[in-house]
Amino acid sequence: MANRYCSRHIPRPRSRYRVVPPTACVSEFFALVRGSGRDTAGPPACLDGVPPRAGPRDAQGSAHLRQGGPAVRQAGEADGRRPRHLPTAGASGKRRLLQPAFRPSHVAEYTDLVTEEADAVCRAWPDGQDIPVTEAMMALTTRVTSRVLLSDSLDDRTTAEVRDCLTAVVRGLFVRTIVPIDALFRLPTPANRRYRRALSRLHEIIDAAIAERRRGADHDDVLGTLLKAANGDGPTRAITDQEVHDHLITLLLTGVETQALTLAGAFSLLARNPQAERRLHAELDSLLAEGRRPGPEDLPHLVYTRCVVSETLRHSSPGWLFTRVATKETELGGCRLPEGATVLYSPHLLHHDPSSFPEPERFDPDRWLPGQPTAEQRRAMMPFSAGSRKCLGDEFAMVEATLALATIAGRRRLRHLPDRAERKQRPGITMGPRSLVMVCEPRTAGDHVVDNA
Repeated sequence: MANRYCSRHIPRPRSRYRVVPPTACVSEFFALVRGSGRDTAGPPACLDGVPPRAGPRDAQGSAHLRQGGPAVRQAGEADGRRPRHLPTAGASGKRRLLQPAFRPSHVAEYTDLVTEEADAVCRAWPDGQDIPVTEAMMALTTRVTSRVLLSDSLDDRTTAEVRDCLTAVVRGLFVRTIVPIDALFRLPTPANRRYRRALSRLHEIIDAAIAERRRGADHDDVLGTLLKAANGDGPTRAITDQEVHDHLITLLLTGVETQALTLAGAFSLLARNPQAERRLHAELDSLLAEGRRPGPEDLPHLVYTRCVVSETLRHSSPGWLFTRVATKETELGGCRLPEGATVLYSPHLLHHDPSSFPEPERFDPDRWLPGQPTAEQRRAMMPFSAGSRKCLGDEFAMVEATLALATIAGRRRLRHLPDRAERKQRPGITMGPRSLVMVCEPRTAGDHVVDNA
């Protein structure tokens, strides 16, 4: 891929840029994420060339970079009989179809759904026992996402199956992103078979949910919105049945594991930063009297809770590596890209750039208090990508994480196991504490004051 720079029609990068093979690019990413002592202020990287000092403005990117790349293409394959291509964020204006479901005014309607599920999860935790936090957060976000998309179309057993399938698919997508050699993934290896079985089963579950909905009553959920468009109802032009299916798969892939890792990361960071934890508990105790669940009217007042979520997304963003494809010959950070070039860029590196975020390894929710973030920090902060390709569910994701954190932290305190060392995070298509286990302790209103004494 790197040899495309040898074309007579595309000049080589200037001397301050390097042309590297994909494996070298990936090695550079891993070295930076591991904290190898090199300058982490650098680049979005790309499979064709690595501009060493591209920054937030460059990462927000060119109008000629669209969502795509090996992961998107591979995720679109259900089995060997027919390919399925997942819709990209800006494809044919269909993004506008789903935006109403994720507007702030609509998101508030999901408050009871999120807090109900979060309350059910934490009430099942026995005091003083070890809790598989990541697993519990995956169960929570799978339930929330499936209900937002499909109402109650999936029973508990099928929802658990969706969770397990998503885990296998997301794991397989990472290697397909960094080693974009399709022939390797057609081999009948155990890992390839697991990936294809999980992806095929996920498609079967969604097909069954769509078929059941067509036979039954309408619901005011994402599937209902998509089916109205597919049927030609309303002002929005029709989409195909295949696009209905593919939108649901995309939203499941992007809405479950990232949210689970964000919540698990928040609990892990709070346990290691007691001052931030005390301030969070103080806010929750003052707003949510007698342990009540937060409602829509509480969202504007959960200021510090939202700051904790924002700082978790900066410090330990699950979406650490994104891909884009050049739709035509263009320039990024001074580096010429040919049409079809796949670009990788890392929000993790931008979030840990000390020129944007002083002491980037320090967990400091105060960075996000009203009036605190600078314009440069807002540009550099892109856990949901940026620009026209930004995740359309970003505000819902923030509301979901804020409400879930408030509900659980208002009732339970999670502590790291005393005899277990902190594990380094291993990057995948997402990054975060994948097997976090913590000890559950009960909470009562005002115990933050005792802690602070």
